[in-house]
Amino acid sequence: MRALLDEVMPEYDVHEVHSLWMPAPPADVFEAVKAVSAREIRLFGPLMRLRRFGRSRPVRDPKAPVIEEMQKVGFIPLGEQPGEEIVYGAVGRFWSPTGNMPRATGDFCAFNEPGYAKAALNFTVRAERDGSLVTTETRIVGTDADASRKFRAYWLLIRLGSGAIRRSWLKAIRRRLAKPLTE
Repeated sequence: MRALLDEVMPEYDVHEVHSLWMPAPPADVFEAVKAVSAREIRLFGPLMRLRRFGRSRPVRDPKAPVIEEMQKVGFIPLGEQPGEEIVYGAVGRFWSPTGNMPRATGDFCAFNEPGYAKAALNFTVRAERDGSLVTTETRIVGTDADASRKFRAYWLLIRLGSGAIRRSWLKAIRRRLAKPLTE
Protein backbone atom coordinates (compact mmCIF):
# COMPACT_ATOMS: atom_id res chain seq x y z
CA MET A 1 0.00 0.00 0.00
CA ARG A 2 1.34 3.42 -0.99
CA ALA A 3 1.84 5.83 1.91
CA LEU A 4 -0.13 9.07 1.95
CA LEU A 5 3.15 10.89 2.49
CA ASP A 6 4.33 9.61 -0.90
CA GLU A 7 1.22 11.13 -2.48
CA VAL A 8 1.54 14.59 -0.90
CA MET A 9 5.34 14.87 -1.21
CA PRO A 10 6.88 12.30 -3.57
CA GLU A 11 10.00 14.45 -4.09
CA TYR A 12 11.94 16.28 -1.40
CA ASP A 13 15.24 17.97 -0.68
CA VAL A 14 15.82 16.53 2.81
CA HIS A 15 14.16 13.94 4.99
CA GLU A 16 14.57 11.90 8.13
CA VAL A 17 12.93 8.75 9.39
CA HIS A 18 12.65 7.38 12.93
CA SER A 19 10.91 4.25 14.19
CA LEU A 20 10.17 2.65 17.55
CA TRP A 21 8.51 -0.65 18.40
CA MET A 22 5.63 -0.47 20.89
CA PRO A 23 4.25 -3.40 22.91
CA ALA A 24 0.63 -2.59 22.03
CA PRO A 25 -1.88 -3.30 19.27
CA PRO A 26 -1.88 -0.92 16.27
CA ALA A 27 -5.29 0.62 17.11
CA ASP A 28 -4.10 1.64 20.59
CA VAL A 29 -0.83 2.96 19.23
CA PHE A 30 -2.55 5.03 16.55
CA GLU A 31 -4.78 6.63 19.17
CA ALA A 32 -1.71 7.40 21.30
CA VAL A 33 -0.01 9.01 18.27
CA LYS A 34 -2.97 11.36 17.96
CA ALA A 35 -3.31 12.00 21.71
CA VAL A 36 0.25 12.64 22.94
CA SER A 37 0.76 16.18 24.23
CA ALA A 38 3.68 18.60 23.91
CA ARG A 39 4.23 18.26 27.66
CA GLU A 40 4.84 14.52 27.21
CA ILE A 41 7.52 15.10 24.55
CA ARG A 42 10.41 15.84 26.88
CA LEU A 43 12.68 17.57 24.38
CA PHE A 44 9.97 19.52 22.57
CA GLY A 45 9.88 22.62 24.79
CA PRO A 46 13.62 23.02 25.40
CA LEU A 47 14.60 22.52 21.76
CA MET A 48 11.85 24.79 20.46
CA ARG A 49 13.02 27.54 22.87
CA LEU A 50 16.58 27.04 21.62
CA ARG A 51 15.33 27.32 18.05
CA ARG A 52 13.68 30.63 18.96
CA PHE A 53 16.90 31.91 20.58
CA GLY A 54 15.45 31.58 24.06
CA ARG A 55 12.27 33.49 23.28
CA SER A 56 9.53 31.36 24.70
CA ARG A 57 6.33 30.99 22.75
CA PRO A 58 4.65 28.33 24.83
CA VAL A 59 2.29 25.83 23.38
CA ARG A 60 -1.16 27.25 23.96
CA ASP A 61 -2.28 24.18 25.86
CA PRO A 62 0.60 21.86 26.82
CA LYS A 63 -1.91 19.17 27.83
CA ALA A 64 -3.67 19.19 24.45
CA PRO A 65 -2.60 16.76 21.72
CA VAL A 66 0.48 18.22 20.04
CA ILE A 67 -1.06 17.52 16.63
CA GLU A 68 -3.97 19.81 17.50
CA GLU A 69 -1.56 22.48 18.76
CA MET A 70 0.43 22.27 15.51
CA GLN A 71 -2.71 23.18 13.59
CA LYS A 72 -3.02 26.37 15.64
CA VAL A 73 0.35 27.57 14.29
CA GLY A 74 -0.15 26.77 10.61
CA PHE A 75 0.17 23.03 10.10
CA ILE A 76 -2.68 21.51 8.14
CA PRO A 77 -3.94 17.93 7.99
CA LEU A 78 -3.03 16.43 4.63
CA GLY A 79 -4.59 13.01 5.02
CA GLU A 80 -5.33 10.06 7.23
CA GLN A 81 -5.70 6.35 6.75
CA PRO A 82 -7.52 5.54 10.00
CA GLY A 83 -5.45 3.33 12.24
CA GLU A 84 -2.48 3.36 9.86
CA GLU A 85 -1.17 6.79 8.86
CA ILE A 86 -1.66 10.47 9.55
CA VAL A 87 0.03 13.28 7.58
CA TYR A 88 0.42 16.99 8.34
CA GLY A 89 2.14 19.75 6.41
CA ALA A 90 3.19 23.37 6.60
CA VAL A 91 4.57 26.01 4.29
CA GLY A 92 7.05 28.52 5.61
CA ARG A 93 10.44 30.16 5.57
CA PHE A 94 11.68 27.94 8.36
CA TRP A 95 15.28 29.17 8.04
CA SER A 96 14.31 32.74 8.88
CA PRO A 97 14.88 33.74 12.54
CA THR A 98 11.82 36.01 12.42
CA GLY A 99 8.60 35.75 10.49
CA ASN A 100 9.04 32.05 9.98
CA MET A 101 5.69 30.83 11.26
CA PRO A 102 4.12 28.29 8.93
CA ARG A 103 1.39 29.68 6.74
CA ALA A 104 -1.79 27.84 5.97
CA THR A 105 -2.43 27.10 2.34
CA GLY A 106 -5.56 25.60 0.87
CA ASP A 107 -3.81 23.33 -1.63
CA PHE A 108 -0.56 22.20 -0.07
CA CYS A 109 0.48 19.99 -3.00
CA ALA A 110 -0.05 22.72 -5.62
CA PHE A 111 1.57 25.54 -3.61
CA ASN A 112 4.65 26.76 -5.50
CA GLU A 113 5.15 30.43 -4.60
CA PRO A 114 8.92 31.07 -4.78
CA GLY A 115 10.88 31.57 -1.57
CA TYR A 116 9.19 28.99 0.63
CA ALA A 117 9.70 25.45 1.80
CA LYS A 118 7.01 22.85 2.24
CA ALA A 119 7.35 20.43 5.15
CA ALA A 120 5.33 17.25 5.52
CA LEU A 121 5.46 14.77 8.37
CA ASN A 122 3.68 11.55 8.98
CA PHE A 123 3.23 8.81 11.51
CA THR A 124 2.57 5.29 10.35
CA VAL A 125 1.61 2.35 12.53
CA ARG A 126 1.83 -1.30 11.51
CA ALA A 127 1.60 -4.58 13.35
CA GLU A 128 4.96 -6.15 14.11
CA ARG A 129 6.13 -8.89 16.52
CA ASP A 130 3.12 -8.96 18.87
CA GLY A 131 3.06 -5.18 18.96
CA SER A 132 3.36 -2.25 16.60
CA LEU A 133 6.07 -0.38 14.78
CA VAL A 134 5.57 3.39 14.73
CA THR A 135 7.50 5.31 12.11
CA THR A 136 7.62 9.04 11.61
CA GLU A 137 9.07 10.62 8.52
CA THR A 138 9.69 14.29 7.86
CA ARG A 139 10.22 15.61 4.32
CA ILE A 140 11.01 19.13 3.18
CA VAL A 141 11.19 20.61 -0.32
CA GLY A 142 11.87 24.16 -1.44
CA THR A 143 9.52 25.84 -3.88
CA ASP A 144 12.50 27.11 -5.89
CA ALA A 145 16.27 26.57 -6.04
CA ASP A 146 17.04 29.47 -3.68
CA ALA A 147 14.57 28.25 -1.04
CA SER A 148 15.99 24.71 -1.34
CA ARG A 149 19.52 26.06 -0.85
CA LYS A 150 18.49 28.12 2.19
CA PHE A 151 16.66 25.22 3.76
CA ARG A 152 19.55 22.78 3.21
CA ALA A 153 21.90 25.21 5.00
CA TYR A 154 19.38 25.56 7.84
CA TRP A 155 18.97 21.77 7.94
CA LEU A 156 22.68 21.40 8.70
CA LEU A 157 22.07 23.44 11.87
CA ILE A 158 18.83 21.84 13.08
CA ARG A 159 18.97 18.26 11.85
CA LEU A 160 20.24 16.78 15.11
CA GLY A 161 17.66 18.69 17.17
CA SER A 162 14.89 17.77 14.76
CA GLY A 163 15.79 14.10 15.04
CA ALA A 164 15.98 14.36 18.83
CA ILE A 165 12.46 15.79 18.95
CA ARG A 166 11.12 13.00 16.72
CA ARG A 167 12.77 10.29 18.86
CA SER A 168 11.48 11.98 22.03
CA TRP A 169 8.01 12.10 20.45
CA LEU A 170 8.11 8.36 19.77
CA LYS A 171 9.19 7.67 23.36
CA ALA A 172 6.34 9.85 24.62
CA ILE A 173 3.89 7.72 22.64
CA ARG A 174 5.35 4.57 24.20
CA ARG A 175 5.16 6.07 27.73
CA ARG A 176 1.54 7.09 27.13
CA LEU A 177 0.72 3.50 26.18
CA ALA A 178 2.35 2.25 29.38
CA LYS A 179 0.17 4.44 31.65
CA PRO A 180 -2.69 2.77 33.48
CA LEU A 181 -6.10 3.59 32.02
CA THR A 182 -7.13 5.41 35.23
CA GLU A 183 -4.59 8.23 34.70
